[in-house]
Amino acid sequence: MEHTAHFSRSLSLPLMAAEAGPASSSDQGGAHLPRWDLSALYAGMDDPRLEADLASAAQDAKEFAKAYQGRLSDLSGAELAQAITRFEGIEEKLGRAGSYASLLFAADSSDSSISRFSQSINERLTDISADLLFFGLELNRLEEADLQAKLDDPALARWQPYLRDVRMYRPHQLGDDVEKVLLEKSVTGAQAWCRLFDETIAALRVTVDGQTMPVGDALNRLSDTDRSVRERAGKAVGAVFEGNVRLFALITNTLAKDKSISDGLRHFARPTSSRNLSNMVEDGVVDALVSAVRTDYPRLSHRYYSLKAKWMGLDKLEHWDRNAPLPGCEDRKIPWTEAKDIVQKAYDGFDPRMGKVITIFLTNPWIDVPPAPGKSPGAFAHPTVPSAHPYILLNYHGRIRDVMTLAHELGHGVHQVLAARQGYLMSDTPLTLAETASVFGEMLTFQSLLDGEKDPVRRKLLLAGKVEDMLNTVVRQIAFYEFETRVHDERKKGELLPERIGEIWRAVQTESLGPAFNFTPEYDVFWAYIPHFIHSPFYVYAYAFGDCLVNALYKVFSEGAPGFQDKYIAMLEAGGTLRHKELLAPFGLDASDPGFWRKGLDVISGFIDQLEQD
Repeated sequence: MEHTAHFSRSLSLPLMAAEAGPASSSDQGGAHLPRWDLSALYAGMDDPRLEADLASAAQDAKEFAKAYQGRLSDLSGAELAQAITRFEGIEEKLGRAGSYASLLFAADSSDSSISRFSQSINERLTDISADLLFFGLELNRLEEADLQAKLDDPALARWQPYLRDVRMYRPHQLGDDVEKVLLEKSVTGAQAWCRLFDETIAALRVTVDGQTMPVGDALNRLSDTDRSVRERAGKAVGAVFEGNVRLFALITNTLAKDKSISDGLRHFARPTSSRNLSNMVEDGVVDALVSAVRTDYPRLSHRYYSLKAKWMGLDKLEHWDRNAPLPGCEDRKIPWTEAKDIVQKAYDGFDPRMGKVITIFLTNPWIDVPPAPGKSPGAFAHPTVPSAHPYILLNYHGRIRDVMTLAHELGHGVHQVLAARQGYLMSDTPLTLAETASVFGEMLTFQSLLDGEKDPVRRKLLLAGKVEDMLNTVVRQIAFYEFETRVHDERKKGELLPERIGEIWRAVQTESLGPAFNFTPEYDVFWAYIPHFIHSPFYVYAYAFGDCLVNALYKVFSEGAPGFQDKYIAMLEAGGTLRHKELLAPFGLDASDPGFWRKGLDVISGFIDQLEQD
């Protein structure tokens, strides 16, 4: 069952930072890039409040079980509402401790004391959760007629969305003893393999041009203006991954088998079904999205990368050219202060209410900005708990893509702040909708920059950069989804050798990126570092879902739909209380409509049309 929210990771990528209190790192211009301050959660690993919270949560959980276990069917609607309120209070305490441990680990997984602390917290959370496990299981055993009668009480009616989401898992629920064993063994099962992956990635070092650096810094060089630098970085990264490929293959095989066993026990139809259920989206809707994107590979990625090869004067692109700056693109580093101003202006221009929340993020130590040894690569926004506030992790290198990443993660942050009013159990948003605010924030920032740029060459470069970002969000993520699908399907027949995983990777990359690319052998191991494959199987289609949804949503906004901002903010404030059909209905959109995805893909194709005409 998936009700232990305190174990969930962030909405984007993994993270890492200072234990408590802001540290600093040099910016391009000598200014200091901020580190986050986690004291809104706890002052440090030895904060007495942390131990007190865990101790009280443990006691509360035992008292909760004593009061309610085996009695839910006898409770009135008001009494059941009171039980859920008590349950939420305990879960939020656990969520606070779990968030703190997760954020610490993301900031520096190379610190052995933090790794030990994080593991210890996870084990204690699991032990405490064992006393709470009965609650979701018994809620699902309530007869539908009995529950509906209880829901007539207004006190319980407030919790209807929570009960709806818990009871989605009724057909997949196992016996109480089995569920308890699976929960207690999770810390030595999938969680342990995820930790091994995180610590391995954080410890890897790549040597490029005589400099030794973390994987994230080396990958950043794949966007260097000098093609020879990109090539050396690409080959160096590939060599390091190849040197560790057996370990990465073992982690991948083990987690895929673990998932297969769990899916079989729970009678999920296919590997992606459990993710779709947690996303509150039907298998058929996801299938329609994947089919639409794959069908459109030729008019999207194939067409664009052929243009890019021509612009760069190349017969073929190599994998290290995919994110290369275009000829004429300025290699100007954007200072952090300027990046903040760009994003602030974009959100202010959309709605001052959104801008106000952005200002809070940008003027408080809620964002961990610079790359650092041991820090998780990529970026994410972590909601923590409603009684605190979200945190954002970045690896800011000063490129325009980093500015867009800031806009993206701040979109998550705004969403999390606005949804927090729903409370701990109902503020979480399914992944398919969690990417809506983030991608919309990117689009606002892009349009703000484009509207302010009068030079035709720079406008073209901005547009091309946006197309590349959209292709990375839509085409690349659906290719990732295809890779996962094929790996999980084949794993059912037996363990996959690293070479076979590489063959699958090459096949999906060739299909998605098209004939403009030549792939050298070291690229066959670039599947190894993608954290979503490890932490959140089949997460990746949510990015494509969100991008296409936002394209359709932004079209409604740009056409001047009355009251759009109010409807949009209401959508974010709803958190997890409404499904995608209910959230999109005020905008006249329906994701189950076969033509819906085409609308979103048409926006990308239209941008490429403009580039072809220049």
